[in-house]
Amino acid sequence: MRVVLVRHAHSEANASGLLSGRIPNIHLSNKGVEQAESLAQRIGAVKLNQLRISPMERCLETIQPWLKTFGQGIDPIIDEDLNEVDYGLWSGKKLSSLSKKKEWRTIQDSPSRMYFPDGEGIAQMQVRAMRSVLSVSKSKMNSISLLVSHGDVIKAILASSLGLHLDQFQRIVIDPASISIIEYFDMKPRVILLNDSRATLTDLLKAPKRVKNLLGGGAGK
Repeated sequence: MRVVLVRHAHSEANASGLLSGRIPNIHLSNKGVEQAESLAQRIGAVKLNQLRISPMERCLETIQPWLKTFGQGIDPIIDEDLNEVDYGLWSGKKLSSLSKKKEWRTIQDSPSRMYFPDGEGIAQMQVRAMRSVLSVSKSKMNSISLLVSHGDVIKAILASSLGLHLDQFQRIVIDPASISIIEYFDMKPRVILLNDSRATLTDLLKAPKRVKNLLGGGAGK
């Protein structure tokens, strides 16, 4: 089965350079609204087994255009395990100010050791995020599940899928309104798309499963 990971579109906090975290009422920016409309067409008319969404408003706003156009009959699941990192006392602060703190180096070099004051650890976040992914990865073989979440959460999921230690997750870039896709079949999870912000992916999502791990990288579709 395929797990489609979508980061929420550009938000008001992104525009202001804020680490919004779990602060309520952070909505999409004008740019984000345009990205969400484009995202709906990029995903297109695909049948989903599950749609799971972080509780933050910007995530529902991101997938709302797709739901309106293609998602009739889909009952979204609000999934706390896909929620943004609880940045605690760092929430709502300017990133330019936070980057001067001594803990910033830990976040860049050893994120598995970072616990945000009055918040959660990045390692804790990865555990809960993977709990959500593993629950949908047990779905029927050719199904598609779509998860709408946040940059650091998606990076942590992808790092696990790629067999990377969490301390390497800053090597992964996840842009607003980007799509990443993981395949789960009999073998190890395989990342077949990473941080795509442009392509129309309907055909890829509907394509048959890749049965084999092929020497030489595979023959393509």
